[in-house]
Amino acid sequence: MNNLIYMEGIFPGTREELLNKVKKSVSERRYQHILGVEKAAVKIAKKNGYDCEKASIAALVHDYAKERSNEEFKQKILDDNLDEDLLNWNNFIWHGVVGAEIIKEQLQITDEEILNAVRRHTVGAVEMTLLDKIIYVADFVEQGRTFPDVEIARVLAYSDLNVAVGFEAKHTLEYLISSSSLVYPEAILAYNKWVVNKGEFNAK
Repeated sequence: MNNLIYMEGIFPGTREELLNKVKKSVSERRYQHILGVEKAAVKIAKKNGYDCEKASIAALVHDYAKERSNEEFKQKILDDNLDEDLLNWNNFIWHGVVGAEIIKEQLQITDEEILNAVRRHTVGAVEMTLLDKIIYVADFVEQGRTFPDVEIARVLAYSDLNVAVGFEAKHTLEYLISSSSLVYPEAILAYNKWVVNKGEFNAK
């Protein structure tokens, strides 16, 4: 990854400068996860003919706000006049949806495709861009993950991205239900789209 040079002006600095900012924002364990997601994201991007620089940046910032306090997230929701329903959720949702606003402010990244990929990386969405899918799946299959069936997920990630999205959507919903966690509505909608209807709603 060290030979990837940022040329597109999406982040106002070099990859090394972005790495330094991210490293200061998270624990060492989280930082190593982020590096693993970047490696997976660039590999998936190459296989799908996508911009490796954008995949790298989105991967490096996807968990930038993961370890912020609940109070910081709640204040950001109020300060930025975000949907007040967000106050009813938790870090699992906040670090993506609200984290995108923190990234915009603190890292001066305004590319909406990248910010949306951050917003959608935990539970997916009905409509997902190629970058959304890359970050969603890369976060799931990076080399540090050890959950059951992770090797199946990795095979899918590098062979059929849409099938990999469906595999993850089902796994995420099963995890939330088995742990008696609140289920964000978008997770159910993503499951219906990518698992039940395998990427396309039935025409009615």
